[in-house]
Amino acid sequence: MHEYPRVPLRPPHRPLIWGDLNVIHTTDTHGWLLGHQKLSWAEPYYSGDLGDFSSFVTHMKQIAIEKDVDLLLIDSGDVHDGTGLSDGSHGGVDAHDSNKFIERLPYDLMTVGNHELYVYADTYDMYTSFIPHLTGRYLTSNVNITIFDSDGKSESVPVGNRYAKFTTRKGRRITSLGVIFNFTQNAANTTVQTVQDMVKEQWFVEAIAEEPDAFVLIGHMPVSYDSWPTVINAVRAVHPLAPILIFGGHTHIRDCQQYDGRSMGIESGRYMETIGAKSGADLDAAKGNHDNITFTRRYLDQNRVTYEYHTHTSRNSFDTNNGRFITYGLQELAARYDLSYLYGTAPQDYTLSQNPYPSNGSLLSLFLDHAVPYALAINNTRDSIPNIIIINSWALRFDLMKGSFTKNDQLTIMQYKDTFLYIPDVPSSIANQVLPALDNPTAMKQKRDEIDHTRDSVWLEIDDRPGREATSDKWTFGYVTKDSCPDAGHADDTLHTALPYYTAPYYISSNPPNVTADTLIDIVFLNNLGKEIIPILNKLQKNKNYTMDDVLSYSPTLTSDILGLYAQAKWN
Repeated sequence: MHEYPRVPLRPPHRPLIWGDLNVIHTTDTHGWLLGHQKLSWAEPYYSGDLGDFSSFVTHMKQIAIEKDVDLLLIDSGDVHDGTGLSDGSHGGVDAHDSNKFIERLPYDLMTVGNHELYVYADTYDMYTSFIPHLTGRYLTSNVNITIFDSDGKSESVPVGNRYAKFTTRKGRRITSLGVIFNFTQNAANTTVQTVQDMVKEQWFVEAIAEEPDAFVLIGHMPVSYDSWPTVINAVRAVHPLAPILIFGGHTHIRDCQQYDGRSMGIESGRYMETIGAKSGADLDAAKGNHDNITFTRRYLDQNRVTYEYHTHTSRNSFDTNNGRFITYGLQELAARYDLSYLYGTAPQDYTLSQNPYPSNGSLLSLFLDHAVPYALAINNTRDSIPNIIIINSWALRFDLMKGSFTKNDQLTIMQYKDTFLYIPDVPSSIANQVLPALDNPTAMKQKRDEIDHTRDSVWLEIDDRPGREATSDKWTFGYVTKDSCPDAGHADDTLHTALPYYTAPYYISSNPPNVTADTLIDIVFLNNLGKEIIPILNKLQKNKNYTMDDVLSYSPTLTSDILGLYAQAKWN
């Protein structure tokens, strides 16, 4: 029997609304296939695992048959880079093992995320090992991979299928595309075409030429402030009244947009915290007229209480054989990867956004003021030289919770294997001006305007989530969503009190050393910041023209090891 949830949870406050065509939606799961296992609030509300979700889907499919309606299961990408289950394979390909459990779910449509495209080996493994299981339903409308035959001859081919046309159990004709945002950080031998160019392709024109009963468009692309209108307008130019259901991702938020009276797009959060449920309530009634279509959406907390409530099951009747197989298999995979290896015991929660930065409860403060200086000082000949350390705040991906700090926690919080570089002998007065220059309003506006989605954009998440202090008991904490669709404040499935929310600067630094203005110090920084810091230094002073030749390796210690080193030394 599954052991979660270990604490009482609020159930959903009303049943789901079923329509003619219904969809269960996941996105940005990032390897969180065993769910959230910590007891700090609101983690227990996301404590279901992929096996529980599989059982939920099985029951929901049966309910759809009993109601004589259609139900599709859809995912919008980013299945790895997030936990040890997908990233802890000791030199193997990310997600190769964990994907075998995703294969056991009856997904009708899936698409690629940017995290499937950073490393060619990961993309190629998806192409050869995972995508064939989707039998034409893994869609990559604007993403190609270059493959090589035995003679070394190359060919650029779609990673999945450009589009899919299929008929549902109830006979509805569906046309689907799978689109990623205009991503530019993809690996060599992969190609991402802009959305604007994609809609001009002859295959696209042919794919949308025939009007289906509904267009179901999926993509690793935010439903707000991105390129979905480009795709919708191309469809609307041919089919002004066709129902369009859109399922987006990437920005890790609960969000919804209604683009016109006969279309709606939703985005279903991140990290197996949220399951999206969406219906087109009156598709059949909308045929042959101009009437608006009533769409509904709901954001479900991902836990067994939610699942049992909506499937009218109990603890004893909920689990399916396939669900149990997935749960036990994932637990065995976690053991094989030694993900429970204990570095130490954290004395409290350290959060990215529930505590202000800087503060004693801020993970950014813990990382930059304590963990990084400790780890970088190990066997470092420059340890005695004063320095200032600069990082991007988004380099840390999740909170550090009170209690056991394990290998899995380390991979979850900081899975990127980045290094620290430095520029030596910079006058303290100059070095102390670098951070304000990085974080100045003009530079930050440019950063927002770029939204080049390097790894993940966090701007929309920062703008979206509530920022007020919670006043209720902690067990009521959770998502409080106000999206941009009708009935905007009532889409959450379970009623919660909003968690405290604080923003942090995009760039942060350690406290400047207490030295005179002319003291020469080191500027230490993450390896991806050199190209931003060099021009700032040259703007701040004219005595030396800095180039990338002045950038040196500061320590062999990787960012992914820092918290483990600190925990072993300080939390035992």
